[in-house]
This record gives sequence, structure tokens and C-alpha cells, in this order.
Amino acid sequence: MLVLEQINTPGIAQLSYLIGDTGAGTAAVIDPRPDCGVYLELAKRHGLSITHAVETHIHADFLSGSRALRARLGGNVTVCVSGEEDPDYGDEVRRLRDGGRLTFGDVTLTARHTPGHTPEHLAFEAADGDDVDNPWGVFTGDSLFVGSLGRPDLLGEEETEDLARKLFRTMRDYFRNLDDGVLVYPGHGAGSACGADIGDRPVTTIGREKRENEALNIDDEDAFLEFVKTGAPPVPAHYPRLKKVNLKPYDRAHGPTCPPLSVEAFRRRSEEADAQLLDTRDMLAYGGGHVPGAINIGDRDELSVWAGDMLDPDRPLLLVAYDDRRIPELVTLIHRVGFTRFAGYLAGGMTAWNKNGLPLATVDQTTVTELNGRRDEVQTLDVRNDNEWDGGRVPGATHFYVGEMRDGSLPDLDKDRPVVCYCGSGYRASIAASLLKRGGFAEVLNVPGSWSAWRKQDLPVEGGD
Repeated sequence: MLVLEQINTPGIAQLSYLIGDTGAGTAAVIDPRPDCGVYLELAKRHGLSITHAVETHIHADFLSGSRALRARLGGNVTVCVSGEEDPDYGDEVRRLRDGGRLTFGDVTLTARHTPGHTPEHLAFEAADGDDVDNPWGVFTGDSLFVGSLGRPDLLGEEETEDLARKLFRTMRDYFRNLDDGVLVYPGHGAGSACGADIGDRPVTTIGREKRENEALNIDDEDAFLEFVKTGAPPVPAHYPRLKKVNLKPYDRAHGPTCPPLSVEAFRRRSEEADAQLLDTRDMLAYGGGHVPGAINIGDRDELSVWAGDMLDPDRPLLLVAYDDRRIPELVTLIHRVGFTRFAGYLAGGMTAWNKNGLPLATVDQTTVTELNGRRDEVQTLDVRNDNEWDGGRVPGATHFYVGEMRDGSLPDLDKDRPVVCYCGSGYRASIAASLLKRGGFAEVLNVPGSWSAWRKQDLPVEGGD
């Protein structure tokens, strides 16, 4: 009997799959994440042995888990990667080319070269037994999404046009020629930066995508090239880095650890030049008092994305949590985007810090109505992306995307005058406020609710439709 399980990784909106056959007792995991215990539990539940880990392409948005899965299972897993374009994976892997097949009882997976998102990209058709000419499903990786398609610009400007042309042919000559009833199992869902405006359905069909997905209905190549330029969010900083990391051997069976540190040990370590301080409490708790120099990225699913985008994986991380019991999950979220160096966490959190009478830094919070009343006396900073800014903003605001602050760049504002940061909800604004505070701005304020609250209060809007 067929077993097919979709695993959604919140925050990075990554979709992986366990597919196998109970009669044969074997299964594969397609595009596994590094914290691979979830696949072991699913396999155990269905009475399956995972024999293969299959990568559709070299991932940019998360740390590939195939080698970790192999290590967890004592090396008894064949790691299957694309052999198209001959990438150098650096260790023992099985390279599949167009037409290559894997069999799990009555389930057959056939590799199809689908370049465009990356040069080597593969999709995998799923069929019953030997009936490979009539697939019932296709695992599309990052080529075709629900209502969207994979972006071709992650390898740099010099390769974007060539990849976009290949993506056009992949859509026109491959996906559009599949039968309407073929089920589509994409590699990402809504919220991923690997495509523009990805739909939130977990599965779709080729027929539905032919009807509703504009990417499958453009016949002119130049028009397609213009189409793929629009709508995609900024490329997160960690994407190019993870492309390189995912080519290297990585056999760590379990994720990294993060030891508890006493207040004094934490203070000493935080004062060392290579340390990064990450406070994961919510914006209100962080604003009320934090370790000086700490960046605020709140404990939510999207912590993975923003940690990857804003932090340096080569510098040891020091963590502050609202509850020490959250540390293992925080480490997992950050490890998913390739971080392995954890110097430790503040045992007892800010309660322990405060009991020792150590210094505190603060970021004041303000409401949208208070900001509206002070627009003439403060510097208003919009840290959303370009598309959000173009859709409407607080009158008189300065625009500086928060992602551009990752390398120490700061907006050209007066450090001696108050700066009020806002984004869509306040989450990114708190990241920006923490960076401005660390960068020497005397008075920084964050706006909880931010643009969402501004619109609900029906306050003045500049720009937009």
C-alpha cells in the first residue's frame, strides 16, 4: 500500500515528503530538513525503512537534511542528488539524471530535469509500478508552486536571464504537457521567499495550475522574462551561503547543542568581540529591558528566516529566551538555516540578569495614534520591503529595508533625534530598532501593530493605489 506524508516546516514554509510502500517496507524522503526525527517517527508509524534521501536541487533557504538522515540511520541511506550539470557534492551520493528511476514496491519515482530555479533542478514523477508513462503525481521541488513558480535569480544577476529562459521552457515544454489530473506536490508553501505569492494549498493539480497559474500560460519568452522579474521578495542574505553549504559533506546526526551559562559567564562571553547576542523574547519584553547590544528576533516560526538573514553564521551565538525550556526549539529553528555555533544561553533569562543588577538597555514602544500625532517631531522609518512601501506608507516616512541593515548599514538619519520604526506588524520593526539602538541612535521607538494597526485606525496614507 502506498504511503505518502507531507511535512510542513513552519517559518521557512518548506515542504518535504515521505513516500513508500508498506508491502516492500521501504521509503524515501524527498527534500528532508536537518532535524530529521520527524521522518523517523513517520516511518516507524507506517512500518517502513527509509532507504533513500532524495534532493530535488541544491537548496538555498534551508540546510539540507539528507546527510543528517543518513547519519541518523547508521549510513544505511542512499543520498540521491541531481547529476545534471555535474555539480560537485563532495562525498558519496547517487547522481540521478533525466529518466533515472527509484522503486519502492509498487511506487516508482522518475527523475525529470526541470532547470530554471537552479541549473541542476529535478522533479520526480510518481507512478504505479511499471506504468511510468502515466504518472499520478509529480514532486516539483522549487520549480512549480501553487499559483507561482521558483525564482531564477538566486545564483546572481549574471545567471538570471539564462535561468529564466530555461524556466520558461520547463513550464512550457514539461509541466504544461502533463495530464491535467496529475497531482502537484511542491517544495514550498505560502510565505517562502523562493517564489512570489505562493498559494496556501498544500497540493494542487496540473489542470488547476493550467487554469490559474499565469506562469503556465505565457507563450512568449520575452513576456515570461518580464513576468518573473515582478513580485518576488528580496533575496535573503543566507540563500547564497546555504547554496555553498549544501554542496559540502554534512554528516552530523544530531543538531548542535547550546549550553547554559551563568549570569557572570554570559556577561563575560557577551563582551568578547566575536559574540552575537540574540534576544528571542517578544518585542514588548525586549523593549522593556535587554542585555545591551542584543538583537531582537522574536520566538516565532519566522525566526529561522530572520536569523538566517540578519546574523553571521561564523560568529558564536548567545541566546536569551523567555523560558529556558524553549532553548532546544530555538536552536532547531536557527540550525535549519545553517547555524552550528552556539556559545550558550543565559540560564534563568533576564530574571537572573536583573537579580544581579547588571546594565539594561531599552527600546520604547509607541502606538500608531501617538506616532501620527508626533510625525513632525520624530523621524519615521519604514523598514518593509519595496513592494510594501509602494503599496502605501506613513506620510513623510523614510524607507530603509530591514534586511539591508544586516551588515551594519544604517539609514542616513540624525542619531540625536528620535527614530520611530514600523513594518507590517512590529516584528521586523523591532529587529530594526534593536540594530539602530546598537548602532548608536540615542532614542529609538518601535510601533507594535505597525502598518496593520495604522490602517485599522484609518490614519493618513501616502502613496499606494
